[in-house]
Amino acid sequence: MLNKNKIGLIVGSFMGLWHLVWSLMVLAGVAQAFYDFIFWLHMISLPWRVTGFTLIQSVSLIIVTFVAGYIMGYVLAWLWNKFHKVQA
Repeated sequence: MLNKNKIGLIVGSFMGLWHLVWSLMVLAGVAQAFYDFIFWLHMISLPWRVTGFTLIQSVSLIIVTFVAGYIMGYVLAWLWNKFHKVQA
């Protein structure tokens, strides 16, 4: 049995950390080059541009992605437990 809270925290933390790294890339001014490279690898050309860093947007992004990740991890663990019940 998976602990739903722990899995939620793990997935939420991973997603929050991923977006913290993105925010730091925006702050450092390297996000656009990374974005362009990733889309180049996928043979995609889009007109969108990375805007300037703002702390409130960065914190909001990290919180929202942590919460979304927590919910996804919780639901994943719930489904895992539901479909992998121990047969007595």
